[in-house]
Amino acid sequence: MSKRINISVVCVIQNQPIMRNFQMPSGSTVADAIKEARASGAFPPDENTFSGCAIFGRRVEPVTALHDGDRVEWLQPLRCDPKESRRLRAHARAKAAE
Repeated sequence: MSKRINISVVCVIQNQPIMRNFQMPSGSTVADAIKEARASGAFPPDENTFSGCAIFGRRVEPVTALHDGDRVEWLQPLRCDPKESRRLRAHARAKAAE
C-alpha cells in the first residue's frame, strides 16, 4: 500500500478564501494537487484565472514534489502594479498634507 500525505489547497475567489484538505499519494506534485482541487468542484476549472502556485508563500513550479502538511496556494494575477499603487498612495498623502 502506497503512503499518503495530507495537503491543503488554498485560493481566493471574489475576495473569499477557499481551502480544502486532500490526501494524496506520496510523490505527488503541485500540479497533481491542483488537478485534484479542480476535480473536487470547489475551485474554478479555468486555469487562466490563476498565475501560479506557492507552498507556504514561496513560489514553486508545478513539478515541485509535495510533502506531508504542505499548503499549496493557487495564486491569482496581480490586479495592479504594486509600485504604481505605492506611488498613488504617496501622492494622495502629499496632496492631503498640503
